[in-house]
Amino acid sequence: MTAYPVRPALFIDGHWLHGEGRATHQVMNPATGAVLAELPLATTADLDAALDAAARGYPLWRATSVDEKAAVLAGAARLMRERVEMIATTATLEQGKPLAEARAELGYAAALTDFYAGEVRRNYGRVLTRPTGQRSLVIHEPVGPSLALCPWNFPILNPARKLAPALAAGCSMIIKPPEEAPGTSILVLQCFIDAGLPASVASMVFGVPDTVSRHLIASPIIRKISFTGSVPVGKHLMRLAADGAKRTTMELGGHGPVIVWDDCDIEKTVTMVSAFKWRNAGQVCVSPTRLIVHEAIADRFAAAMATRAKALTVGPGLDAATQMGPLANPRRPLAMESLIGDAMAQGATLLAGGARVGSTGNFWAPTLLADVPLSARLMNEEPFGPVALVHRISTMEEAIAEANRLPFGLAAYLFTENARTANLMADAVESGMVGINTMAMSAADSPFGGVKDSGHGSEDGPEGMRAFQVIKAIHQH
Repeated sequence: MTAYPVRPALFIDGHWLHGEGRATHQVMNPATGAVLAELPLATTADLDAALDAAARGYPLWRATSVDEKAAVLAGAARLMRERVEMIATTATLEQGKPLAEARAELGYAAALTDFYAGEVRRNYGRVLTRPTGQRSLVIHEPVGPSLALCPWNFPILNPARKLAPALAAGCSMIIKPPEEAPGTSILVLQCFIDAGLPASVASMVFGVPDTVSRHLIASPIIRKISFTGSVPVGKHLMRLAADGAKRTTMELGGHGPVIVWDDCDIEKTVTMVSAFKWRNAGQVCVSPTRLIVHEAIADRFAAAMATRAKALTVGPGLDAATQMGPLANPRRPLAMESLIGDAMAQGATLLAGGARVGSTGNFWAPTLLADVPLSARLMNEEPFGPVALVHRISTMEEAIAEANRLPFGLAAYLFTENARTANLMADAVESGMVGINTMAMSAADSPFGGVKDSGHGSEDGPEGMRAFQVIKAIHQH
């Protein structure tokens, strides 16, 4: 059995804090149910110490030179790549995803951190045209000490996705990663520390999420909140932030519509959609879920998707043969049972999967349903699991109506060989991101974010750093 390589701890003001009488949370292996470690949870005094460190670290880091900031970020990216096996293995042990997926996740986190090492030097403002002897400048300044709240589905990427742009902008940060996958986040933070990040600039805390978020958001020290997670929790955090008029970036849930037109390359489309649907066992905010398929090809498309689903090898993420790992925690199989049971009771047709796999761990078979009524919960609630739904349509108007029917608007996809169809549908779909004949939504230089209930603001790209900055106009006569 692969050993768990981390001793979970809090990191506050340059110190790693272990149990020492604190309440703890059991970190579980989702493939076996075994306890990996005991995670210490922050006390109120710990949270106050983290706030104090952020307040002291902010002016220090803000005044740090561009070259020094860039060196820390580039160094962190280099260390991530050097430590890929330890970090990826820890992610698989804690979260369950296949080791190959964890390695790829680290690769993107390192690339993103590298991008922000360069973006530090591209913090451009502008000079406005004024009469001789006058100057008007527009500059971007760091917003101040920030709070990042991360989910468990991408325990390598999510901390890096928040730390790197905040540090590039000149902010200090308190980060609360998921209690389900703490070791991975600890190893990511360690890369920044070992690359030279001053001790007071970043702290990492764990605890009861609502208790931690209420205490930290209420502090006048925190000026910005960045959250990735569910819509209800995001709205709750926005309400807390409103009391202090604090800036927020919210990357919330989705229910990815995939419009598959009758002129698409079916084999190519099935290959791409399948790979991204079952990635991370469907526990991805941009996962393709509602497959809105033209009736002329719906049967062929559904049959091909079902064949792919049934052929997948489900097992522990550390096994080389595994193509899809377990769900991340015991709550997810229960959610699958409830959502799929509701759809079946309302007349949906089961084409693949639909049940647990084995008697140990949180394994669920890749599931495909067809003819799911719009009244079913699955057609309205983000499943966050390995289930896809084939929904037949016959006109472009029907396709657009279904894609836009829900209050979500994170990622949408379209497969067609007709450029006019692609342009019309891409314009009409209400979504922060649209993929045309591709499922790739993430790139280091491209904004990642949604609209409607899927949130506001963007991560990644120049926009990710701008999210941690404020605009100042300076007029001189």
